[in-house]
Amino acid sequence: MFSLALLAPGLIMAADTSKRLANSSEVFQEIMDTADKSIPQKLLDKAECAIIVPGLKKGAFIVGGKFGRGFVVCRRGAAGWGPPAAVRVEGGSVGFQIGGAETDVIMLIMNQRGVGRLSQSKFTLGADASVAAGPVGRQATAETDALLTAEILTWSRSRGVFAGVSLQGATLRPDKSANTEMYQQTWAIKDIVNSGLEPPAAGKDLIKLLNKYSSRKTG
Repeated sequence: MFSLALLAPGLIMAADTSKRLANSSEVFQEIMDTADKSIPQKLLDKAECAIIVPGLKKGAFIVGGKFGRGFVVCRRGAAGWGPPAAVRVEGGSVGFQIGGAETDVIMLIMNQRGVGRLSQSKFTLGADASVAAGPVGRQATAETDALLTAEILTWSRSRGVFAGVSLQGATLRPDKSANTEMYQQTWAIKDIVNSGLEPPAAGKDLIKLLNKYSSRKTG
């Protein structure tokens, strides 16, 4: 009984992380299955990393409050998309206080400057990293200067509506407890996403989906 009591918190945490990984896969699948209201294919193919934060709660959209836990996945050259690292999203400006009972958030890191932010202990969108609301639609283009130069493009889905949204002021940081749980060591985000670590079972579906919807030709 005593040993089970000690194990219980870890088992609950493991189930929680696995569920978030599964939810992240579902969010991405559902959005990409809606061709006229999905992430533009050209942007997805160009992206260096994707961040998915599923099921944010309306009550958590308070300036300075913690409001989301999700995952970042990055490309590993010809090897395709690598293992997921857990992240926390905190704070955010008034513009990020979106209505609806639940809100899913997707971010694409578009260049190496943005990827470099992942090596920091935390960074703030709009202050440390340039950010812009992403366009919607599989064939949509990104021709404006803001979209072409942004390090990170951002979208949200609330009440079934998928749209570009400004996340000015939101802070991203590692979710250390979830990363330790997934990989049994305290790895930094940059070390996880650039590694050949074996992803947790629930993370393999997300990697498979990213490889399905976004391939980058080499050579």
